[in-house]
Amino acid sequence: MAEASEEGVVLEEDPQVEEIIARVAALDIGKAEVVCCVRVPHEGKPGRRLQEVTTYSTMTRSLLGMADHLRCLGVTRVVMEATSDYWKPVFYLLEAQGFETWLVNARDVRHLPGRPKTDKLDSVWLCKVAERQMLRRSFVPPAEIRRLRDVARYRVDLIEARTAEKQRAEKLLEDAQIKLSVVASDIFGASGREMMAALIAGRRNPVELAEMAKARMRRKIPALIEAFHGHFTDHHGFLLGKMLARIDALNADIAELDAVIEELITPFVSAVERIDEITGFGPIAAAGVIAEIGMDMSRFPTPGHLASWAKYTPGVKQSAGRKKGRSPTGPGNRYLARILGEAAMTAGRTDTFLGERYRRLARRIGKQKAIVAVGRSMLVIIWHLLSDPKARYSDLGSDFYDKRINVERRRRNHIHQLEALGYKVTVEPAA
Repeated sequence: MAEASEEGVVLEEDPQVEEIIARVAALDIGKAEVVCCVRVPHEGKPGRRLQEVTTYSTMTRSLLGMADHLRCLGVTRVVMEATSDYWKPVFYLLEAQGFETWLVNARDVRHLPGRPKTDKLDSVWLCKVAERQMLRRSFVPPAEIRRLRDVARYRVDLIEARTAEKQRAEKLLEDAQIKLSVVASDIFGASGREMMAALIAGRRNPVELAEMAKARMRRKIPALIEAFHGHFTDHHGFLLGKMLARIDALNADIAELDAVIEELITPFVSAVERIDEITGFGPIAAAGVIAEIGMDMSRFPTPGHLASWAKYTPGVKQSAGRKKGRSPTGPGNRYLARILGEAAMTAGRTDTFLGERYRRLARRIGKQKAIVAVGRSMLVIIWHLLSDPKARYSDLGSDFYDKRINVERRRRNHIHQLEALGYKVTVEPAA
């Protein structure tokens, strides 16, 4: 709807309805203290507000007292910034007490130049912005998803620790001039572990060590004999034993976490099976995706909202009618990015739609950008699968693009490519 003013300027109606939250609280959270600002209507003066700023300890009994006080004041919404991990216990406690808890990004509540900055003033400013509905709510998954997320993320952290320990062991062998990693693609397989155990036990004969090779590695026995001619000492053996023990302990811990994830994912097994059908995914990757984005896609109205939240959409920075910068996606959820990146790389080696999409994009914009683009396509697919429980993934096939591109356009492109190489092209229809 538009109206013409006296100057002839057409005014358009803003569809957004401004609403003041009557009773709202905002928290500035630190490690030891929480500064709480409450704003409520003034009973005797319509249109005026009453304000209270109080400091509480972050100990549980103090937070419960704060919750009781907020309930007595009739507060309906509590807003807090995402400050490190300090917000989590406060958020979970108030959520359990029945409050509408909002976590907001600190970047949305920027410190304005010229305004003094203290914990008290920060809580007041946050409360004023919150009561005017000028903040966006950050995604916080429900309790069952949070438990799955904690276990899944810890598993990833242990895998990274195990990888680092394996790299230390490989460097130690290099220090001892043992070139096992040059011959064997995986020195931590059955053959490699037996050889390293023999080295630790004091057996240093290259021929004896090479004869421990199993299966296909036995074809490399001559190369293994050369690889074991080094300077492995008891000092190296002591350190290698500690490293292998650490790797074994991490393997056991990861196996236990796998069992816990399998138990926690039971209520969502149908969604895991449907996500598992996407090229490049497996059961563990599917469980990891659900742990990061949850099951409720109503938090993301469109697939674009999910991709934007995951930072798989280029940022928009425009001034004076011109785009500025390279529009990077920005830092996002590193655990989700790891899953999507590995799935995209796996899909790129398959004869499927996603595999062909990766290869086409990699040739044109490079491998790294192709991984991000395919990851975004996977997020779109996942959004549709979780939004509709009856939806199933169906691969479009590696020839999808060839079928969609107009024949005349393909012919013209091929001619231009040959002409660019210096050829004169004459096209005749086949008999």
